Amino acid sequence: MNGLRLASFGVRGFVGESFDPRVAIDFASAFGTFVEGRRILVGRDTRYSSDMLHEATVSALLSCGCEVIDFGICPTPVLQFSVCKWQAEGAISISGGHNTMGWNALTLIGSDGAYLNPQGGQIVLDVYHAGDFGRKRWNGVGELIPESNYTESYFDALQSFLDVDAIRAANFKVLIDPVGGAGCSFLKPFAERFGFELVPVNADPSGYLAREPEPRPRTARHLGSIIGHVDGSIGFALNSDCSRLSIVTEAGEPASEEYTMPLIADYVLRKTPGTLVTNTCTTRSVDQVAAQAGVNVVKTPVGQAHIVARLIDEQGVIGGEGSGSVVVPSFSRACDAFLMMGLILESMATSGQPISKILEGLPRFQIVKRAYECRSDDAYHALERLRQEVNMRVKPEQISVIDGVRVDWPEAWVHARTSRTQQRIRIISEAETMAMAEQRNDEIRRLLDL
Repeated sequence: MNGLRLASFGVRGFVGESFDPRVAIDFASAFGTFVEGRRILVGRDTRYSSDMLHEATVSALLSCGCEVIDFGICPTPVLQFSVCKWQAEGAISISGGHNTMGWNALTLIGSDGAYLNPQGGQIVLDVYHAGDFGRKRWNGVGELIPESNYTESYFDALQSFLDVDAIRAANFKVLIDPVGGAGCSFLKPFAERFGFELVPVNADPSGYLAREPEPRPRTARHLGSIIGHVDGSIGFALNSDCSRLSIVTEAGEPASEEYTMPLIADYVLRKTPGTLVTNTCTTRSVDQVAAQAGVNVVKTPVGQAHIVARLIDEQGVIGGEGSGSVVVPSFSRACDAFLMMGLILESMATSGQPISKILEGLPRFQIVKRAYECRSDDAYHALERLRQEVNMRVKPEQISVIDGVRVDWPEAWVHARTSRTQQRIRIISEAETMAMAEQRNDEIRRLLDL
């Protein structure tokens, strides 16, 4: 069940089972071959396995003649932001992101700071499978350059992008839980730049993740139990590479990660209307926020890489998913938790409203997310059967097969797809009531025979 997952923008696996240094060496060698030995940035998170995979990755890139700029422990969005500034051909981020401790990944980033595009990624995969790597002779290997002086330029740009004076004037007290990941050492400079009082939680970069790294209400309950005692203004739960977040209100409510995207989109689109890009299983709240702003919504398959690629194609203003990830391409082509936090704080500061009041203004629904064990080959057959079944039960315009199968009714929707990281089928349903969301979820599960 912990098999290797290959995609055009990276490789992910369970360390010691499907993922080991040999896989990292071969995959990084394929990328080094693809970029023809040019400059590459490398960063990692704090997981126990990241040092090992980092050494394998760097060695492979050097063997292909690459100049490797080593950022050390670095959040993925900061690495992405830095690609253009450093005039690099790309980057590799070594991080398990939202996955549990045993997982890790190499994520490929292109020369524009976005995830590597599908065309380039397919070439990397072809080279990886062929094993035809561009190794250099002894006098052609690349150079390794350790670099730690990149934080200032990132936060300089973030300050210029946001209303830093308004945030400073609000005197917020902010709880941030980076789950012991790559963001730990970035919290203090972030707080100093934006003038809020920081309350760090789980901010020891020891390699041990003190909770599940996926930001969601159940992994943010501890913030909810603390925030009232310290008179906090807001709490943020991050994943290990700082590409996702969920929110805890000043009243101690751990809000669903689904509301990160509509919350930020509502604020951004009021200032800058334009196309919004999201996936096929993000809360309907996003669609209503976009409708209120009078902007177009474009739907993609699940995955940040799909969101960013479509944003670029559509020249969109904002994109994101119900996983707690948001990208604003006018700043960078990364799902960036520091930018997300900054925009939420700016929204609070400029409106003069607490986060609980801002959330109350959003359209809110009841959502059910479930996953069922299912072998990959069985899952595809099950989804095809589901598509045939729903075709006989609802009108064609109620069905979307952009990614798996989605069915819409006036009062609810449900979406079923195969997981890209586990051998499971994921079913997400949303409705105005929890009873209806659970009913629709159960109906689809029965049709899938899970």
